[in-house]
Amino acid sequence: MKHLHIDSIRKTYHGKLILSDIFLTCKKGETVGLLGRNGSGKSTLLKIIFGIEDAENKFVKVNGKVLTSFADSSSLINYLPQDNFLPKEIKVHNIIRLFLPPKRRNQLLNNDFIKPLLSRKFKVLSGGEKRILEVLLLLNSEADYILLDEPFNGISPINRDFIIKILNDEKNKGFIVTDHDYENVLKVADKILLLKDGLLKEISKEKELLEHGYFINTSDHNGI
Repeated sequence: MKHLHIDSIRKTYHGKLILSDIFLTCKKGETVGLLGRNGSGKSTLLKIIFGIEDAENKFVKVNGKVLTSFADSSSLINYLPQDNFLPKEIKVHNIIRLFLPPKRRNQLLNNDFIKPLLSRKFKVLSGGEKRILEVLLLLNSEADYILLDEPFNGISPINRDFIIKILNDEKNKGFIVTDHDYENVLKVADKILLLKDGLLKEISKEKELLEHGYFINTSDHNGI
């Protein structure tokens, strides 16, 4: 079975252990939700998996291929950073042609959400439009696995729900998703992992988030 396998990731920062022998897997068609308090190392972990952050130790294998460099991973794993990554001055139709190979462009060029935006520059899009375009570009890429860092941050509820629907409908890729609002992650995830004190723990019941101190206080917990 095709899957993304991550093992033995260890990372220290200014002498503090951030990630300790991290292990996780993600299958094609599966969405793994990654939760953790601010500063727990979620973004760092995604960057290490993608290959743009160094680690003292790591082992990443995709569909049986061990990845040893960013060049190895670039066609197999894609990454959505917290901040917008597309060029501001380029029109949407040119962005699609720039980022996607010819055989993968038409579906996005004919997408009902994207078509009205094609002649507009990226910089004039709303925050939600920018995020949806970025997510759709990654979903239409050749990579089998997509790492999404805070994909719902700073966008309206209607655009957030649209991204949630996109992710839930996509069964041909594997996703690792993190977000500061745990409820968004719960809506898309097949499996939940909590990153705390440098360690990952699988959460089988939602109430375990409260038991493990994920919430700052009980007012942060809305009846899960």
